[in-house]
Amino acid sequence: MQTDRVYTSAWFNKLNMRIEDIRKEIDKVDSEIIRQIARRQELAGRIARFKFAQGLPIHDEKRTKSVFNTIFNRSVEAKIDPVAVQKIFEILVAMSEERQRECQGEGNLP
Repeated sequence: MQTDRVYTSAWFNKLNMRIEDIRKEIDKVDSEIIRQIARRQELAGRIARFKFAQGLPIHDEKRTKSVFNTIFNRSVEAKIDPVAVQKIFEILVAMSEERQRECQGEGNLP
């Protein structure tokens, strides 16, 4: 037996408030992600100075593979799509290497 629900405007308003509250939380998470990306870029600059002083190359294939392996495993543990997360980290690693090139006077960043 199926019953038809009657949805009142009060019910929709309450639902909308919950959606807005959740969206506010998502906005907070997005802001934190941006802060963490900025922190990651700051650390990339520090690494660039170290690599330059030691005569090391910017790209470190062993480190890149290690990062991708770690984030893959952490993504699986967190039950989120590891392939999608790897794509995000490919962008982050590329940003990091570009920041390092910029710190060494070779990059294209403003």
